[in-house]
Amino acid sequence: MSESGLPGVMAGLVALSLNAYVLFGGADFGGGVWDLLASGPSKARQREVIGHAIGPIWEANHVWLILAIVLTFTCFPPVFARLGIVLHVPLTLMLIGIVLRGSAFTFRAYDDEHDAAQRRWGRIFAVASLLTPLLLGVCIGAVASGRVGPVPARGSFADRFVDPWLTPFSLAVGVLAVAVFAHLAAVFLTLETREPDLEDVFRREGLWSGVTVFLAALVALLLAPSHAPLVGAGLLGSRWALPFHLATGAAAVATLAALWTRHYHLARVTVGALVSLIVWGWAFSQYPYLVPPDLTVASAAAPAVTLRLILIALGLGAALLVPSLHYLFRVFKAEPAGSVRRLPTGGPNA
Repeated sequence: MSESGLPGVMAGLVALSLNAYVLFGGADFGGGVWDLLASGPSKARQREVIGHAIGPIWEANHVWLILAIVLTFTCFPPVFARLGIVLHVPLTLMLIGIVLRGSAFTFRAYDDEHDAAQRRWGRIFAVASLLTPLLLGVCIGAVASGRVGPVPARGSFADRFVDPWLTPFSLAVGVLAVAVFAHLAAVFLTLETREPDLEDVFRREGLWSGVTVFLAALVALLLAPSHAPLVGAGLLGSRWALPFHLATGAAAVATLAALWTRHYHLARVTVGALVSLIVWGWAFSQYPYLVPPDLTVASAAAPAVTLRLILIALGLGAALLVPSLHYLFRVFKAEPAGSVRRLPTGGPNA
């Protein structure tokens, strides 16, 4: 592989890692959102299904976020430094949310289900599941808007570290992230139970959340030309814009149609395609910039020898990681007896 092509390959692997995290970890966060919103006479059973679906392998899904962070740190150090400085407030809050969510999920499982402490841990788990993807989307929106530039030497704390991410466009992307994660989870949860009434609950949630994804995406798209010109130009004026929107629209409609007709396995495939298209649409719309307006794939890349060594290490690591994850899903997501059904091997867990 030529040295000139290595930075692009590594940037593609970072995007692929984020795509995997959105699909796998995003469905987990979405499950927490529905845990928070559970209502009606079956809310206890809804939460039971969600807990079983997330199950003992939910923590493994963070491997994709860790991979993206490590690749960014080693392959694109200026990008890691810029994000860690300018966006340290939302990133720190996001990290706190991940820790609180994981701890609360564990503590809730070990407390008595009728204990007040157990209910408090459940609320912490659910609220953290809502706020963490919101902050993730806010960070993505801030990067896409081109406001994560070099830190000015002068100015107030708010000017330097709050204004870059607290914008209408960033908040719109944050809401979109929450809607996407909730939509993922609702679709996956339709396959997690044999009880018809619970299946119908998750089906309705999938339909309504699909509409919410459309509305949130429309708002973000309308804000993009004025708040994120680079992304707006890519999504609205590039050669691939029309095919991209047609493919995304087809995936969204196919997901809703599959839910409506109760073809849940098909819905799981199409919603995965929908989410992946959204992630790659953002990546391609700002290419070759990793952090607009100045850090490109080429300018921010580490020396070629470093990229080559990382690529070799990644290949060796994948030879261990992929079979291990496959075995983990196979062991813990096998079809159990009873009313709760787990996802088959290799599928994202909701």
